[in-house]
Amino acid sequence: MSASGDTNFSRVLNKEQNGVIQATLTDLYQITMAYAYWKSGKRNETAVFDLYFRKNPFKGEFTIFAGLEECIKFVKSFKFSVSDINYLKTVLPENIESEFFDYLQNLTTNEVRLIAIDEGMVVFPKVPLISVEGPLPVVQLMETPLLNLVNYASLVATNGMRFRQAAGRDKTLLEFGLRRAQGPDGALSASRYCYLGGFDGTSNVLAGKMYNIPVRGTHAHAFVNSYSSLSEVQEKELLNKKTNQVLKFSAVCVKWRKKLAPILEFLDDQASEGELAAFIAYAQAFPDGFLALIDTYDVIRSGLPNFCTVAMALSDFGYEPRGIRLDSGDLAYLSQVVRQSFKKVADKFEVPWFAKLNIVASNDINEDTIHSLNQQGHEIDSFGVGTHLVTCQKQPALGGVYKLVEINENPRMKLSEDVEKVTIPGRKHAYRLFGIDGNALVDLMMQPSEKAPQPGERVLCRHPIQESRRAYVIPAKVELLHKCYWDKGKVVQPLPSLSELRTKALKSLQTLRIDHKRALNPTPYKVSVSSQLYTFMHDLWLKNAPIGELC
Repeated sequence: MSASGDTNFSRVLNKEQNGVIQATLTDLYQITMAYAYWKSGKRNETAVFDLYFRKNPFKGEFTIFAGLEECIKFVKSFKFSVSDINYLKTVLPENIESEFFDYLQNLTTNEVRLIAIDEGMVVFPKVPLISVEGPLPVVQLMETPLLNLVNYASLVATNGMRFRQAAGRDKTLLEFGLRRAQGPDGALSASRYCYLGGFDGTSNVLAGKMYNIPVRGTHAHAFVNSYSSLSEVQEKELLNKKTNQVLKFSAVCVKWRKKLAPILEFLDDQASEGELAAFIAYAQAFPDGFLALIDTYDVIRSGLPNFCTVAMALSDFGYEPRGIRLDSGDLAYLSQVVRQSFKKVADKFEVPWFAKLNIVASNDINEDTIHSLNQQGHEIDSFGVGTHLVTCQKQPALGGVYKLVEINENPRMKLSEDVEKVTIPGRKHAYRLFGIDGNALVDLMMQPSEKAPQPGERVLCRHPIQESRRAYVIPAKVELLHKCYWDKGKVVQPLPSLSELRTKALKSLQTLRIDHKRALNPTPYKVSVSSQLYTFMHDLWLKNAPIGELC
């Protein structure tokens, strides 16, 4: 391993992990199963579990895998403390043998291997995101924490990417969900994984500090409401960068208000003086970053003219304001009016940059809202999204599962009357096959003993359940999806930064055809098994399924 690789591991793994993520963040039945394994002599048996999901969220046909780094941190720090053991003694039955608690306290992950798809990759149902191999009681105890770390992370990253798909690559997306998220942990996870999923920044200052996410924010309606007249603005002198003189700013604003009135067709006595005072105060505080919320009273008759007034005064002083935010009303119509006004000012006073000022929209925006705004020809540059993003209101959970697929090198298979819940037995290697146009064609699972598919060679891909659904594929490129990340006490793959994961997610999604990504009735992406795995799976199915008897 290279020195740079060691540095990368230390950089990531030495970051403090959330103290809530520990061995006892689990369901009680994991502990009781571990005891039953231990008592029946199965403590040293080797098991393989697959973590995967059965259906893409949000009625879509793709998912973004997230949470792997936290899973590796959990595996690295997995341990029952003395206080954990003391607590477990109070909740488990009195007949639990004391030696079991000694066993728990001495558990490590030194005999565990974790195989996973790269975090940030686009992934699909049935394909294991993570496979965990190790002593049966140990890897059983990891089920609930690993699912907890992957399910929400992947769900909100996917939600973020769907917003990115709706808005387009040229729009700025900001996560404003802190106050609406499910508690502090949910808020921090949302900020982190929305950014991975393609958002550009967050309002969450702590998330910015912890994860190096760009932070953004302006002011609230309360700031505007707190002013009622220009007399409340403490007169400040502002450096005029054009003349290098320090001059009074408010007087220049008042002059510009009179100049703009006939251009923007507003009346001095209708535009709120308190709002103007608030904008002046904010501009004096942040002359290089002036972005104003303009819907406190009336966007067209007050907020917009007051913003333009202060913005042009800043221009006289050599500063370029950033733009406005709309938080209510008909966002498509208002954004068009605002843009037209910006263009009028730009043309009249020969300041071309004014026409391109940013228009930010918030106000309970969801994915459907953005699609609707697109149809209406909006002029919005940036969306601030909160509630619908971080709470994933369209679908509250991903529904990932963690299933035993092998014990002591003997494949295991869960059967169900619901065929979607039938598991694919044994260890598996997953490959992504690409066409000559660079688009992903199919994900193919194979048994480890099989020869890997090769570019230019025809391979038969079969639906895991339905016998008649099969196709030959001649891939132009083949990508092995699974890599070993944790091997008996060590991290053995580089762990990218959050910014690198964001780039990976955006690039990975680009390999899907447009019809797989569309919002309405997307084409299902094909997940297949090899002919050998199909035959093995169905033979094992028949072997394990009880035979009925008619009377």
